[in-house]
Amino acid sequence: MRHAGSLGRARALRLALSLLVAVWACAAGPALAQSKTPLRFGVLPVGDLVESRKNWEPLWADVGRQVGRPVVALSASNYEALAHAIQRNEVDIAFLPGKMALDAVSSGQMKVIAQVNRRDGPAEHQAVLITRKTPPLNGLDALLSAPDRWIMARGPNQSVSGYVMPQTQLFLPNGIDIETRFRNVVIGTHQETALAVANGVADVATNNTTDLERFRRQFPVEAERLQIIWRSQTTPAAQILVRSDMSPSVRRKLRDALTGYGRQAGPDGARQREVLRALNSSYGYGAADNSALQPAAQLEYEMARQRALSAQWTSTAAKTARLDRIEKDHARLTSLLRSGSESVPAASTR
Repeated sequence: MRHAGSLGRARALRLALSLLVAVWACAAGPALAQSKTPLRFGVLPVGDLVESRKNWEPLWADVGRQVGRPVVALSASNYEALAHAIQRNEVDIAFLPGKMALDAVSSGQMKVIAQVNRRDGPAEHQAVLITRKTPPLNGLDALLSAPDRWIMARGPNQSVSGYVMPQTQLFLPNGIDIETRFRNVVIGTHQETALAVANGVADVATNNTTDLERFRRQFPVEAERLQIIWRSQTTPAAQILVRSDMSPSVRRKLRDALTGYGRQAGPDGARQREVLRALNSSYGYGAADNSALQPAAQLEYEMARQRALSAQWTSTAAKTARLDRIEKDHARLTSLLRSGSESVPAASTR
């Protein structure tokens, strides 16, 4: 867990990315890797880098063969590293949560081609708050009545379940800013925040139902110490995006390969469905465009508006001006997502 990154960490990350790219390029097959320019896939690892590679590798090997281009991975260890790679045009395809996908689309750098399919019925992916089962903090009322007593472990600001959902649906409506109202705040991955609470380093942590289930499998002793004290509404589905200047033919091939993945009969289809289950995408991927980001945009709007309403202002005019700007920014972003019109460079061969 951390409060800020370091130059040493950045150098180590660049080395890790280089090594992982080399491994995945080899996995794609030497003939394919030598004959075609690779497509670079950016993702935040679920678990560690090795686990992430193991889970994603079969899917992109299959997709790469169908598209006729090898796919290599840039598996960043944190949100900032992946965002910077996208900004530097070092990522051709990305699997992104809502906030990061919104930033990539609104900047004109990427566009949505697919998203994770969700089942109808009960919510299957929710943000949660976890505490230890034992005192002193083991209930929501005690948390909300005196947040300055407790240490909070949470995800980075770009994390939908680790920050955006708890902030928007629980803390701000109760007059609490997750960034400033707790005695101390530590920032980490979902695994790190769960361990922090289980081991007594923090009193409460944000997490989500999917990662918490994985944590129970990997750390059963520590997981037994934890309880959920709050659940959010269903989180928006994650999207798969591609560079806005990707050629339309490659974009179509990628979308077709992804949306058809795991749908065929026979041994290959069964194997691909196992791959999807390992990626927590059991229902596969559906075709999507930028309009799929409207739920994420609504969350960002609600959070910005709640913060403005609860903030201390020097004048009513300043508060009104801020609320007006929030409304205008949201209307502009909503219009962009609905229309699919983006300011993008000319198509390239990548």
